[in-house]
Amino acid sequence: MLPIRDEFRRSQVAIAALFCFLGFQYVTWVSRLPWIKDELDLTATELGLLLMACGAGAAASFPLVAHLMKAMGAKRLAFASAVALLLFLPAFAAAPNYPAALAVVAVDGVAVGCLNVAMNAQGAALERIHERTAMAKMHATFSAGSLAAALLASLVQTATREPAAHFAVAAVLLVAMLAVARTGLPADDGFRAPEKERRRRRLPSRVTLWMGCAMAFGTVTEGAMNDWSTLYLEDVADAAPEVAPLGIAVVSVMMVAARLFADGWRTRWGDGPVVRLGSALAGTGLAVAVLAGGVVPALLGFACVGLGVAAVTPCVYVAAAREGPDALSLVASMGTTGLLGGPAVIGFVAGAAGLAWGMGAVAGCALLVSLCTTRIRWPALSNA
Repeated sequence: MLPIRDEFRRSQVAIAALFCFLGFQYVTWVSRLPWIKDELDLTATELGLLLMACGAGAAASFPLVAHLMKAMGAKRLAFASAVALLLFLPAFAAAPNYPAALAVVAVDGVAVGCLNVAMNAQGAALERIHERTAMAKMHATFSAGSLAAALLASLVQTATREPAAHFAVAAVLLVAMLAVARTGLPADDGFRAPEKERRRRRLPSRVTLWMGCAMAFGTVTEGAMNDWSTLYLEDVADAAPEVAPLGIAVVSVMMVAARLFADGWRTRWGDGPVVRLGSALAGTGLAVAVLAGGVVPALLGFACVGLGVAAVTPCVYVAAAREGPDALSLVASMGTTGLLGGPAVIGFVAGAAGLAWGMGAVAGCALLVSLCTTRIRWPALSNA
């Protein structure tokens, strides 16, 4: 029998491997979009719909995920969905036409939705069992997996543009991550339910809806920064073309750094204050940057967003998991919907009133996160 602390660390590494797996898998296939665009002779609109099919599949997976969580538990669901994501890579590369690619990507979205809920459930179970914070660091490993996949794609594509070799190397690394995950996932995560309980349908509670709204506004903020920060710097702040991409870099670096430290903040001040103050910082900092104008204020405002929203999704997932699999699945689905639809809404605002107003709307979403989280019951845990 391992000492408690060693058992905690082993489980923490195992669950982090799942987060890394998901980030790595997603960026691996997205990095090959230029290849499939040329291979299937797609327009920009068709390529956009292909990406939307993944998000739509993830958002539509809510009823299935809730049922599977109760039937299988988070551990078994995590491995089943991870295997499906592994099989997706050769299926995506072999898609003979656009409708087939759409279908394959939509199924990938469903598997992404399943793994997203299952791995966050495992992280929440780890915190509950050991009464220690850990979720923010796990979300940081998702970003690390995404970065590693991007670097691998760049390296492989210097040798060949064909995806076969790329996906083969990626598959080996993904299998290695799953092997690490198998070593320490909590066996009893508390999410399986008797047959009678699985069939019972409940309306979401008011607290669950507040969590879902907080998650949706938080993911709108994250997604919009990834999609619109470069264009804002170039078109509104008059940044040079080589400076404009720094917007995404600033947000990403600040978010990863904050997630590495956020578990300590959660222990010291509690999840509620960290999320409320962080999202308020993100909204206020971005609003001031938009009003001030210029490149330097914009980059500082983007840094506030990365720092402020970093802890939102980890903390809301923990709170939702304590409400049960139905609540966790709904909150995850609303988060996916925000990530998918939010940047498009910001685009409509920008098209009607200008990109400065669009960024103002992003700031407003961050402030709405702070408002929504005043209605959530937050757990109190000690540090990892």
